Amino acid sequence: MEELLSIGSAALKTIATNEQAKQYLLNNKLLYGILRKAADRYIGGETLEETLKKVIQANNRSMKCSIEYMGENINQASEANAAKDEFLRICTHIASKELNSTVSLDLSHIGLNVSLELCLENLIEICSVASRFGIEVNLSAEGPHQTDNVLGIYKKASELTDVLAVTLQAYLYRTREDFDELKKLPGRIRIVKGAFGTDEGLSMKRGSQLDTVYLGYIGELFELRHKCSIATHHADIQQETKKLIDFYHPDKTDYEFESLYGIQEEGLLQLQAEGYMTKLYFVYGKEWYLYLCNRLSEYPLNLFQALADISNSSSL
Repeated sequence: MEELLSIGSAALKTIATNEQAKQYLLNNKLLYGILRKAADRYIGGETLEETLKKVIQANNRSMKCSIEYMGENINQASEANAAKDEFLRICTHIASKELNSTVSLDLSHIGLNVSLELCLENLIEICSVASRFGIEVNLSAEGPHQTDNVLGIYKKASELTDVLAVTLQAYLYRTREDFDELKKLPGRIRIVKGAFGTDEGLSMKRGSQLDTVYLGYIGELFELRHKCSIATHHADIQQETKKLIDFYHPDKTDYEFESLYGIQEEGLLQLQAEGYMTKLYFVYGKEWYLYLCNRLSEYPLNLFQALADISNSSSL
């Protein structure tokens, strides 16, 4: 079974990065509508307004949130600037509605593939508005081929703003060196396992070794009293992290357990009920193809849930 799940996961990750498949989906109204029903389980909606309603509901349950406008691999400056404007809109809505929420984004959505200069300029503009309202801006992880550029932009921008956070992928072997450098900066470090396919020798497979490495990073951050996000749905890691919290007693403003909307939220709710700091991560927009594939690749048996969601929606 484990081998079959691994094969299924690899296949879904390959499909996720297939630009032709993505464009075919976006241009096929019937297929788009069918798969959107499966995506609805995991996304806040296709608009910010739809998503804000869910964020407000989560805040009313004393749950901190994060909002991301989905999109990546933009190759036109005009599209990157339009995405930047949407992130500015997110910041102003969070502030005007007094929401307990941060903002997350992919640098390739705001110009990384166009030019490093445009990307940095757009990021600083977003951070400038976010800083005015006390909103944290988190840089999401992207494919391993982008890691150098993402971390390079993060380090440059961190010299100009104090609201930036960054995501590190525990499964990459290079992360040990990256971590040692970034832990010297004050920005929150968000640790994920890693969901992108990689070339042989760049990353470790999911399993006990990766779990140990993941917890090692969290333990170091607690010891340093460094802000961090424990971004995983893995129940065993959550339980082991609770032990680390009991040992290091980090300030409650310095850590958060984070889960993606629509995935094992009951675990996050249980952590919240036990008094731990929690955060629910929302994404929205029409670029949900990659996001859906990545969610399914994390546990390919979710394909059956996706088929059920499509079937149930079709019968309404």
